[in-house]
This record gives sequence, C-alpha cells and structure tokens, in this order.
Amino acid sequence: MGHLDFAVRVLGATATRVVYRSTSADGTRGTEVSGVVFVPKGEPPEGGWPIVSVGHGTTGVTDECAPSLYPNLLGAIGIVSPFLERGMVVTVTDYEGIGTGGPHPYLDPDAAAYNVVDAVRAARAVVPEAGTRWGAIGNSQGGQAVWSAAERADYRDGLDLVGAVGLSPVLDLSPMYRVGATPTLPQSLLTPFLVNGLQYREPDVDGSEYVRGVLSSEQRALTACTDLLGVQKAEAATLLTSNDSAPSTETSRVRMEEWLQSVALPRASTTVPLAALVGEQDQLIDPKWTQDAIARACSMGDVVEVRREPGQGHSDQAAIPFGVSWLTDRFAAVPAPNTCSGG
Repeated sequence: MGHLDFAVRVLGATATRVVYRSTSADGTRGTEVSGVVFVPKGEPPEGGWPIVSVGHGTTGVTDECAPSLYPNLLGAIGIVSPFLERGMVVTVTDYEGIGTGGPHPYLDPDAAAYNVVDAVRAARAVVPEAGTRWGAIGNSQGGQAVWSAAERADYRDGLDLVGAVGLSPVLDLSPMYRVGATPTLPQSLLTPFLVNGLQYREPDVDGSEYVRGVLSSEQRALTACTDLLGVQKAEAATLLTSNDSAPSTETSRVRMEEWLQSVALPRASTTVPLAALVGEQDQLIDPKWTQDAIARACSMGDVVEVRREPGQGHSDQAAIPFGVSWLTDRFAAVPAPNTCSGG
C-alpha cells in the first residue's frame, strides 16, 4: 500500500493492500475481493497476533469507493488505529464488487459475512504470525456485515470469533418502505444505494421507480464517495423532495419492502457475543427499527449488549471508543454483558 495515514505511521504499523478469494452472495462461486491488512509494531504475543476484521460503512458501490485505495480508508481509519495501538492485526474488506470490478451486492448479508470472514483468512496468509482468534467491528453497513458474520458459524471453520460489535448497525431497513412512511433526508439520499442492492437481486428493476427529480439528475454528486463533488452534493441535497425517492407504484413499494425484509437481521441465533451502539438522534436508521431487530435476536437466545447514546447520530466517531473497549474485553475473556437478560 502507498502512502499511509498519519494515525498508522505514528504507531509504526505497516499496511498491505490485498486481493483475496471469497464467496458470492448465493454461495455458488468464488469471487475476488480487495482490502487492506495492517500489522502493528513489535513482536507477536504467544498464540499469534489477534485479528480484528473491520466492516466499513457505506462509501459507494463503484471501484473508486474502495477504502483500501485511500490512506484514511474513506474515514474507517478511526476504527483501525485504536486496535493497532493495542497490538492487533487489523483487516479491512472493501466488499465484493468495490475495488475489483463487477456489481456490489449492497446489503446482502451473506456476501458481507463471507467477505468479513475471508478477510481474516487473507490476513493470516499475509501475516503468518497471526493467530486464529479474531473479533469483528463495523459501522452502519459494516455493522450488518459483522453481525451476519457472527451468525455464520458454518463459514468460520478453523477461526475463533470472540465477538462482533456494530456501531449504528443496519439490521432492518424494511420499515422505511411501510405504507405511509415518510423518509428523512438521509434516508432519501440512501435510496440509490438501496436500488443498487435490489437490482443485484432482481436485475429487471427499473431504477426510475424509486429515483427521480434531483435525486436522479444529481445522482453522481449525491452518491460520490470523495469530497471532490462536495459543494455540488450539498447544494443538490437542499433541493430534494420526498417525491424524489418515493416508490412510483404500490407494486414498487412492496418489492423494495420485501427485498429489505429478506436481507434483514437477525436471521439465525449465534453463540458469539454481540453488541450494538444506537445513536438516539440517528436520522438514517430509526433507533426503534434497531431496537426491534435486537429484540428479535434476544428472543432467539443471543447475548447482546445495547448501548444507547442520547446525543449521538448515525455512525458518529464518538461511538468508536465503545466498540474498541467492548471488543478488547472479549479478547481478554471478560464475560459479555447481556442487555437481553437485563445485564
């Protein structure tokens, strides 16, 4: 990897961009996924370096939106550096279809889980001194990815997952398309990405059923993953109306709602401890949607710690210390708190 972010250089860590093998969303074929592996300064502990697999939030759906192409990982470096400081190998997947060509299966939980798990295998191939114990942390889209990875014990053979924590995790967006739902501005801005995910599953979907007006004419700026079009993006956002992202027909609404229900979590119970930080001021993912999803996980018998932050919004940087502390405790074998049981 070329130029390193200062937060990595100051720790004496190294970084290697990788392209590794993973599995397609439907599980029928191999895929190539890019990412980056960071190695901390110093000697590995007995048993090998612990590994942290990071799932990044939504950056975009095209190759130029791969975090591994940027020193700051398009913002994800804030999650990486605290773990390097604690002497852990960190691996960050770009996800299938971002950085390696081909469509990106946006919000497909299986593809995301495969990519997060296989990023750990890639890290172990790059760093022979790495061990088998690993943890997972992600924000927003990445929160869904690591939660799904925790549910896929069948895919983690040979690896010991100690816990997974989601910061503003995308667990269930289907209420966004319930009858009578009115989107917030951040939800309207997310619509083109949702259409991309739906079209991956159902290629015959016409994007104009969901994206019109300014959201269509300024889509390039509104979905840009860098600041190059920042001014244009800000100006376009002020012109959006709720009609720009409203499904054109009832059939369109139901189609999107049903797809989002099909990718919603939880889908299975897990013995891996989980945690979720929920910003009560989140304008993208209604906190109630996340709470309802967590309640379903609790009913399955999962161990989940929920941290509610009244003053935080969606994927705030202030959420990172909780995730780092929680995952560090799991590596230290500290018993996981369980909000489900009142703990």
